Amino acid sequence: MKILVFLNFFTIYSTILGQEFSYNGLLGPAYWGNKYQTCVGKHQSPINIVEHYVEKVTLPPLWFSGFNIPRKAMLTNNGHTVLLKTIGTDVPLITGGPLRDDVYAFEQLHFHWGENDKEGSEDRINNRSFAMELHAVFYKLSYGSYKAATNFPDGLTVLAYFVTVAETFDPTYSPLVETLPLIEDIGSEAVLRDNLILESILKTNQPSMQNYFTYNGSLTTPPCSEVVTWIDFKKPHILSHEQIEAFRRIRSAEGERVTHNFRPVQPLADRIVFENIPETSHDYSHGIPNHRNHHHPQQFAGQLANRASLPIIVIISLATVLRR
Repeated sequence: MKILVFLNFFTIYSTILGQEFSYNGLLGPAYWGNKYQTCVGKHQSPINIVEHYVEKVTLPPLWFSGFNIPRKAMLTNNGHTVLLKTIGTDVPLITGGPLRDDVYAFEQLHFHWGENDKEGSEDRINNRSFAMELHAVFYKLSYGSYKAATNFPDGLTVLAYFVTVAETFDPTYSPLVETLPLIEDIGSEAVLRDNLILESILKTNQPSMQNYFTYNGSLTTPPCSEVVTWIDFKKPHILSHEQIEAFRRIRSAEGERVTHNFRPVQPLADRIVFENIPETSHDYSHGIPNHRNHHHPQQFAGQLANRASLPIIVIISLATVLRR
């Protein structure tokens, strides 16, 4: 069966010439602040989450809508990571939890990994690094686009999934892993052979999605904008060594294998990390509810208040979005 492959040589050429950051040498994380002042900001990501010091809270449930719909999807090697975007105008939505009543729309997902299976995640738990970390990136729908949302302190949310290693492979990752050999060169893109159901990768239909840590932070790559609500799920995904090793074969702008692409942890400073303790178990995988009757604990609301004061946007139903 044929998989469509696209090589954008203009993109490749401009990317190589205009490479602005790396994970090694003079363009590595220690030097990002020379060009991007925000990268030396006070509320940077990733961080080390120490469970002994987190604040336990019970937040409204996270709700997920549209993740169970098959969609065409494309993988891209941008020289730093493997990035997946869906093709089409209808996108999955999330709300609830630390996002309050605001609705966020899926933009892309990507991965971070290390040279071996002992490190690779960006956030750490009790100073433990995982073999890989998946980031699903969403932007606040009321801002209209990802680019516009990056100008607001509550513009983005990132769902973070830790990945551990086992002898058995996860078949839900097979469509991605099988496509990786087609995007080893920087700038290359490949459409997955079959439509992808994001729910199969992001596990949005599982009760464990209500067990997470959350904090305010930044993008973990330049420009390191401090506009992200991080949601780190406690239950890791499990992949085989061979599946993770396939990611290490993509090439950077220098033509070398991207063997590692994680930023070192940053100081927590004055931030509080919250651990959500869910009230009950329900199916939150379909539909966007109105949950205005839920209240956030006072200390959590205080952390949110550190961001810009913005009006609460009325919940936009999935049906309304799809009619656009």
